[in-house]
Amino acid sequence: MLRDRENFYIMAGTSGATLIGWLFVVVTPGANWTTSPGKLGLDAFITPTLVHFCGVLFIAMAVLVPWPSVWPVSIIFGPCGLIGLAWRAHTIRMKHRRDFVSLGWQDWIPHAGFPALGNASLIAGVTGLAAGKPFTPYAIAGAVTLILIAGINGAWHITLWIVRHRDGTS
Repeated sequence: MLRDRENFYIMAGTSGATLIGWLFVVVTPGANWTTSPGKLGLDAFITPTLVHFCGVLFIAMAVLVPWPSVWPVSIIFGPCGLIGLAWRAHTIRMKHRRDFVSLGWQDWIPHAGFPALGNASLIAGVTGLAAGKPFTPYAIAGAVTLILIAGINGAWHITLWIVRHRDGTS
């Protein structure tokens, strides 16, 4: 059911892997921040963004494996979606605890909404995969797309944070 969308997953996996590399390049200037507000700012965004890109890469790689049936993918993706929702709740609490992270409602949509919706879509896709429903490929592809967009948005905010705080002040 997912085999006829190989090009999408090859492209998504390549994007995730490339963006993981670029993320490391972008955060290198902040590597010497140990106790400054800049370090706290990076911590609030870097791990969730890295998790998004790694998640996209992982899903793409798992879909491209020539599994003998849909059950291994269902067994892998089900817990991934549930863990993703739990992780999203954790990162929202972490960002709320940090005084310096003042995101407007329009910023919370890609930071919290897109990944949560993506993980819910992954769970729906797994359910459809196990039941042989025709919406399954679209739900899983939608999950990958939403999580990739959330990662790109997080990387953008990391880049802006570094540019604004590169001198170690503010």
